[in-house]
Amino acid sequence: MSKTKVLVTTIVSAVVGLFFLFCLGWTIFDHYGKKSSDMGANEAVPNKKDLPNDFTVVALGDSLTRGTGDESGKGYVGLVLEDLESEYKHKPIIHNLGINGQVSEELVQQVKQTEVRRQIKAADVILLTIGGNDLFQKGQTLIDYDSQVIAESQQKYMENLHGIFKNINQVNDKATIFLLGLYNPFIELDDDLDTNRIVRDWNNDTAEVVAHYKNAIFVPTFDLFQLSVNDYLYTDNFHPNKKGYRLIADRVAPLIKWEDEER
Repeated sequence: MSKTKVLVTTIVSAVVGLFFLFCLGWTIFDHYGKKSSDMGANEAVPNKKDLPNDFTVVALGDSLTRGTGDESGKGYVGLVLEDLESEYKHKPIIHNLGINGQVSEELVQQVKQTEVRRQIKAADVILLTIGGNDLFQKGQTLIDYDSQVIAESQQKYMENLHGIFKNINQVNDKATIFLLGLYNPFIELDDDLDTNRIVRDWNNDTAEVVAHYKNAIFVPTFDLFQLSVNDYLYTDNFHPNKKGYRLIADRVAPLIKWEDEER
């Protein structure tokens, strides 16, 4: 073989070798470099479906918070927790501090207690039912119907409500407070006493108080019971039954999920 052919063969071999080395390098970069970039991107995007391990719900208020009337004992608080557990990967911590028969004046005092304040401080969400006993007073309001007495009870309740929110926010103004409005268990008496108007006025004033606090949300329940109240009441014709609590939970739980995803 002549020197010229040897030189040409060497040059061609070198070019071909460099070409394959280039292709090999490009393949390695494309595979591993791109994969590493994608992994980094995945790590940068938080998983919205995860709740913190210490995500805490504090439930305050009256017998609706205790679940009175629900044969299973869960009430709307228990059902909301089940919904959260189903949606996310674990069940939140729950402190149910509801007291049967509690009125707003008593709740003002309860949220001042040292242990209650400690639990409120750790809360991410606060569920609250109050006002039904202030208005209806175990039915006595309707037996001794007096519009002036109801107006005075309403005014006092609104003052107490401000006190409850202020005391909660003193220790934790980051937790979202969901205050449930009243439904009307006496709707069938409406022809005589105009109870729908009374409950609506009560709810409207309550919503205005709630609007003063940026971390609080008013959750209406009036419409849930309006058309078929007897289908959703316990045998005492006052508290919700299991189906009634289900209606309430179905309205509250999605709001908690929305709040969490907005963090």
